[in-house]
Amino acid sequence: MHGLIELFNNIAQQFVALPWLEATAWLEATAVILAVAYVWLAARESIWCWPCALVSTGIYTWLFWEVSLLFHTLLNAYYLLMAVYGWQQWKQRENEEIPIQSWSIQKHLVRLVLLTCIAFGLTVFASMWLDSQYLYLDAFITVFSVYTTMMVAHKVLENWLYWIVINSFACYLYFAKEMYLTGALFIFYVLFAVYGYINWRQQHVGRSYAPSASA
Repeated sequence: MHGLIELFNNIAQQFVALPWLEATAWLEATAVILAVAYVWLAARESIWCWPCALVSTGIYTWLFWEVSLLFHTLLNAYYLLMAVYGWQQWKQRENEEIPIQSWSIQKHLVRLVLLTCIAFGLTVFASMWLDSQYLYLDAFITVFSVYTTMMVAHKVLENWLYWIVINSFACYLYFAKEMYLTGALFIFYVLFAVYGYINWRQQHVGRSYAPSASA
């Protein structure tokens, strides 16, 4: 028993001594808190999700550059622009509710094939200059995240299903890169995506049947 306690103490001491924890822990913690706020507010269709995203992704743009995830650095720079775009989109129609839309399976399949090809192409291109163990995973998460963020801005119901898959793979990547707070964040992201899908679907179905119910 004493040996087990000593083992856990050694692990805890090594964790606390990690350089990334000393240098970037408070920044990562801030980004995590704002990222959680973004997903929760987005699931509740609140326009304040976008300011949270703006600050969080600004921090992550720097953090991912520090751990040599090139595609994720570019992804978060894109998120900065999308935070502004999404905010404008929702703000312009603040007085008129933006309807949640649902796309057909065929439409999704076409886009899945196209996005997969783009991700493979980016990986092959980038591998000429970069030697990264996680290059394929980095590229796929980035490409699909770019597209899915656009779906959020236009309130496409199925965006949450995309996020469930994307965030599951992202969890593995961040833990592998020793970004433990962010890895934990993305575990919650998976759960938030489930919540977001259920909430949006209920809203979508309710609004779809509202006209016929009042007729």
